[in-house]
Amino acid sequence: MARLAAKDAPAGSRWSFKRFRRDEDGATAVEFGLIALPFIALMMATIEIALVFFAGQALETAVDTASRLIRTGQAQQDGFNADDFKKEVCSMTYSLLDCDNGLHIDVATYKTFGAIDLAAPLDSDGNLEKNFAYDAGHGGDIVVVRAFYEWPVYVNMLGHNLANMPDGKHLLSAATAFRNEPFPW
Repeated sequence: MARLAAKDAPAGSRWSFKRFRRDEDGATAVEFGLIALPFIALMMATIEIALVFFAGQALETAVDTASRLIRTGQAQQDGFNADDFKKEVCSMTYSLLDCDNGLHIDVATYKTFGAIDLAAPLDSDGNLEKNFAYDAGHGGDIVVVRAFYEWPVYVNMLGHNLANMPDGKHLLSAATAFRNEPFPW
């Protein structure tokens, strides 16, 4: 269809500022353009928070379930070391965690439940200290199993950041304390 020349156009159809101001063609696209970035950022932040909570719960469950091997003496009887126990924990985390690079396990025995220290092992700069031990104890010993995972944070929205470590990661932690069953070994 041929365009009408300005002189052939019906009266009142020429471009004018008044008409431009009332024109609503493309308003939806402009409104979406204004809203899209904050909406997508909020959606991504919500997904990241959900993943952090899900990974934290998966780590808690994995530590609790794997600790049963220590509590019942199976880990001691099978000669588990720190790597074996770490593999056991990793097998229950739904592949959410990069176990080779970010998961750290600490298994320690204590004389009393009151002596247990559950503070996060952070150095003065806020970095995770990685000198953990593996002591599953003997029958009747009090054992604390702790796991720490440095979760990478991708969404930093307007200063609200999940990162609680200086390198921009979020420290997930899980712990369980128990008394070993009275197994004879």
